[in-house]
Amino acid sequence: MKRLFWLSVGAGAGVYASHRVKRRVERFARAWSPDNVAARAVASGQDAGERLRHRIRDFASDVRTEMAAREEELREAVRLDQAPPTPEEAGPRRIIRAARYSIIDDDKDGH
Repeated sequence: MKRLFWLSVGAGAGVYASHRVKRRVERFARAWSPDNVAARAVASGQDAGERLRHRIRDFASDVRTEMAAREEELREAVRLDQAPPTPEEAGPRRIIRAARYSIIDDDKDGH
């Protein structure tokens, strides 16, 4: 009787273990089938594209914010927001005429 009990316990443990191993192998095989691998790759690519899109959008927003702040600093430095000076405030105007010269160096052309 004792031997029959231990035989049935061993057989039950073997059936249970083989069932668990079979389920794990089937799950592993399903996870690495070509269809599932392709589906995971597509989902991963879509997620990466969405993350990249968000990062680009955040970067553009940061650039616009910093650009507006820098433009404000420059306007303040140059005082573009103020009215231009009147001719009396600006003083006399000078006109500088520049001559136009053309220098031809024949040695560089090889002629």
